Amino acid sequence: MCETHVEAAVRAELLMAQIEIKEIKRKCGNEKDCPQYYYAFKIISGAANVVGPSICFEDQILMSGVRNNIGPGINIALINANNGSLLKTANFNMYSGDVKPLIAFIENLNEGTLLLISSYDDPATKLDTKARELLTSYGSSYAKTLGFRDSWVFVGGKGLKDKSPFEQYLKNEKEKNKYDGWPEVLEMEGCIPKKM
Repeated sequence: MCETHVEAAVRAELLMAQIEIKEIKRKCGNEKDCPQYYYAFKIISGAANVVGPSICFEDQILMSGVRNNIGPGINIALINANNGSLLKTANFNMYSGDVKPLIAFIENLNEGTLLLISSYDDPATKLDTKARELLTSYGSSYAKTLGFRDSWVFVGGKGLKDKSPFEQYLKNEKEKNKYDGWPEVLEMEGCIPKKM
């Protein structure tokens, strides 16, 4: 069966559209590409206590409801900043859980370890002074004031000299909340230098 000129033109157009779509796709679905020596990331906080958070790093979903490795509280992915490899992930329930496992998880990190953090439901009720100080030492500006049901996403690191530029925070305020009892979802994306 011979292909008509119209069919050939349509097929060529579809092929070009597929090529354009592939070119437009960026790591983690971000709006902009990252420079050569940077890692792409996207972190989305949970929505109230209904939709869980997600953490994407270099186009790999590290934590999400689909991966079944998230939960209420604080969700953390640890990354080796030198090579971009995932070290481990964990979830810590800060409403009905214990803060000690969280402290043990983040206390003795190696220099050059990235922390990608997303809140879900309540990230703060069980946080004590030690946990807040640890998170602050990794570059957080809001760890000390984080409260009940606040929304929070954060990228920090062991060995970070200044405050992290990658942090978003919304206070749980009845008058301003998007959801009944919870602030709206936070979505943060960006590019992290490969050597901190």
